[in-house]
Amino acid sequence: RYDDSSLFLRKHAIRVAIGLLLMFLCSRVNTKLWAQFSRAIMLCALGLLILVLFFGVGKSADRWLDLYVIRFQPSELMKIFVPLMLASYYSDKPLPPNIKYIFIAILIALIPVFLIMKQPDLGTSLLIGMSGAIAILLAGMSIKFFLGSSLSVAALAPILWMNMHEYQKQRVLTFFNPELDPLGSGYHLMQSKIALGSGGFFGKGIFNGTQSKLGFVPEHSTDFILTAFGEEFGFFGVLILMTLYLFVALRGLSISIKATDNFGRILSATLSLTIFLYVLVNVGMVIGFLPVVGAPLPFMSYGGTSMVTLFATIGIIMSIKSHQRILRK
Repeated sequence: RYDDSSLFLRKHAIRVAIGLLLMFLCSRVNTKLWAQFSRAIMLCALGLLILVLFFGVGKSADRWLDLYVIRFQPSELMKIFVPLMLASYYSDKPLPPNIKYIFIAILIALIPVFLIMKQPDLGTSLLIGMSGAIAILLAGMSIKFFLGSSLSVAALAPILWMNMHEYQKQRVLTFFNPELDPLGSGYHLMQSKIALGSGGFFGKGIFNGTQSKLGFVPEHSTDFILTAFGEEFGFFGVLILMTLYLFVALRGLSISIKATDNFGRILSATLSLTIFLYVLVNVGMVIGFLPVVGAPLPFMSYGGTSMVTLFATIGIIMSIKSHQRILRK
């Protein structure tokens, strides 16, 4: 209904406004302060994840903390705090790091990953773990060690499978054969493909998407927002959107290359690549290249914590850029 859509839009606009304000504030913070307080920030974030295990609320999983005044998802904060902590850890270490420093960094990243998995939120935990892996790789970890570690993790896949919830196993099975349960677990993916295909090259026009508008595509404002966007704006619109995401990632990498210290280099590159990683996972999910893991599309999906966190991420990257200018004067 119109009233519901109007309320939906107002709430989203408020979250974007808060995100823009937070982006501005983060951009004014000196990078030295980010590095100095990274440990305290990380400890507070871990404390919030522990609180979720005892007091979390949600529909299919207890992932949110409800403080009555505000309701947010602490796991989303780890998109920033894990790269921030690892960049701070490596800021005063000799690079490339030795084996000792690599294993300590892996431990730092794994603690929040396991806490998020307990909620349970397998998709977010894997993405947070990958952002940690990006930071460690950017610190100078050798490709051989990275490949060896990846193979070791892959060898633990049977253990992970045995500890997965039934709905998580079903998502993986659906990925390999969506037609196995077309009215159940395969419904999201099949309807997503139908909606995207119906958009054609130029789309049906804004607000004219039939599949998403009539409710055939579930979660069309969150995880499957790209499906609704593709149906209305077509392949051409999706191509422009992907180009904008690529620009953001390349701009962040450019800032990383020109950074004046290890902290800025690792943090800017990791945050930029993490945003782009979420884009790749979400796109792969809605077109059937990856299992459905519940990863939002950055700056597009409806969600307060995710939106505010992403704007804060851009603000931190802007802070690193501002710090470069100050040192060059």
